[in-house]
Amino acid sequence: MSELSNKAVARFQEGFSCSQAVFSVFAEKHGLDRETALRISGAFGGGMARMGLVCGAVTGAFMVIGLKYGKTEAKDEEAKEKTYQQVKNFVERFRAANGSMICKELLGFDLSVPKEAAQAKEKGLFKNLCPRLVKDAVEILEEMLGAGC
Repeated sequence: MSELSNKAVARFQEGFSCSQAVFSVFAEKHGLDRETALRISGAFGGGMARMGLVCGAVTGAFMVIGLKYGKTEAKDEEAKEKTYQQVKNFVERFRAANGSMICKELLGFDLSVPKEAAQAKEKGLFKNLCPRLVKDAVEILEEMLGAGC
């Protein structure tokens, strides 16, 4: 594991969501303070507010890609296309490693259903699977974005 992926996994294990863990470790490298980064990414955990949709590690990665490549001028179509291409590349790699980018498919449980969320917890998925997804997302981003990310 890389230093950055270790930091993200540790942040997840502290009690932050997967989206917060991924986004915040990169955001700090881009001048965004930790608290702001954690707030911005806070609604995306559990497949977007525990709805079981896109994995929080993935949405955290999307935010990182936007932070690095996103357009800041309305007419900057080149930046928009670069961002979208990077997101597609990330998704291909994440899916290849994990089979899906959808939280409920990755976990095998729908976190929007309290009984299923409890079963996911009982099976230790938040302690075993989710940290691996955070690690994978960070390491894919590091490979894609290069040193210093």
